[in-house]
Amino acid sequence: MGEAWTAEQERVLCILPFPEPTELIESIEKKHPNVKFLYHTLNWLPKSQPFPQAEIDEKYPWKEATILCTFTALPSDPKIAPNLRFIHFLSAGTDHVSKTPIYRNSDITLTTSSGIHGPQIAEWVIMQILNHSHSEKKLIEWQNQHKWGAHQEIGFARDSVGQRLGVLGYGSIGRQTAKVAKAMGMDIIAFTASPRKTPESKKDSGYIVPGTGDPDGTLPSAWYSGLDKQSLHNFLKQDIDVLLVAVPLTEQTRHFIGKEEFEILGKKNAFIANIARGSILQQDDLIAALKKKEGGLRGAALDVTDPEPLNEESELWDLENVAVTPHVSGMGTTYQERSFAILERNLTNLENGKPLINVVDRKRGY
Repeated sequence: MGEAWTAEQERVLCILPFPEPTELIESIEKKHPNVKFLYHTLNWLPKSQPFPQAEIDEKYPWKEATILCTFTALPSDPKIAPNLRFIHFLSAGTDHVSKTPIYRNSDITLTTSSGIHGPQIAEWVIMQILNHSHSEKKLIEWQNQHKWGAHQEIGFARDSVGQRLGVLGYGSIGRQTAKVAKAMGMDIIAFTASPRKTPESKKDSGYIVPGTGDPDGTLPSAWYSGLDKQSLHNFLKQDIDVLLVAVPLTEQTRHFIGKEEFEILGKKNAFIANIARGSILQQDDLIAALKKKEGGLRGAALDVTDPEPLNEESELWDLENVAVTPHVSGMGTTYQERSFAILERNLTNLENGKPLINVVDRKRGY
């Protein structure tokens, strides 16, 4: 839990659902003598269980905290925490707190852990592309049956050389996926909300895991942008073989891809991987496109669904061309280390009067 705070210190309150990473915190405190952590463990709650907001308000030393490190635990009113300078979220997005008073009624700076998930999620995406093209579901079924199957039953694998990966949302996850996919022989095209017409605008300005991603934005053979239907359709019409959905969930991207969009992708018999949020896709339209014999999608890999958890009766569970995983693609052994690295960098920037990184633009929603 740490020692009591003193008035002259930068006071970091951590409310997180895992044990205190003592070595990480001690390392940060050693580099920043004026920083002191106070750590509390708040266990994960099922989504069906009400969040204990009254307990949150009562239990933690909000008045003294100058920095908050959290997933979901926030004071119910900004006035409870008058000294907060910024809040660091261990999630990549903040859509889950977008309706809270802290988000809507305060100007407290919010930062995220965007960038830390790139390697592990990119590996999940590539794994799903390969699993589908190499009929891994059927091969595992045969193994479970102790059956030496005939290759005629699964056909020949479609390798990635010459296929086009469309990255809808060219952030850290999209950039690392692009890097790996490019090495496999794929062509990359990128889509962003706003235009990226200059070399400087194509650079990744957020946190980058060393040695990963596309820091200068040089991998895509073409860039597309815009949140209107015409711009989206123009992107989807570029003969996309695999679409990676990696945009943040905002009011503009909710149900961004539906029947019309699936029909465009179906002309190329595309494969979709969604690691963003389930409600970016119209799920009923997705199911219909996956079931079409001609002009539909060849498959989908979904780490996110709408709702979550996915209903037991959903058709997605049993479709042969679909892989469903329970929102786990971002989980990795370096999660805490990388997220605290962002926090530590922002503590340094704060001390040196430099802008913080990974700052949320409330108007954009990410």
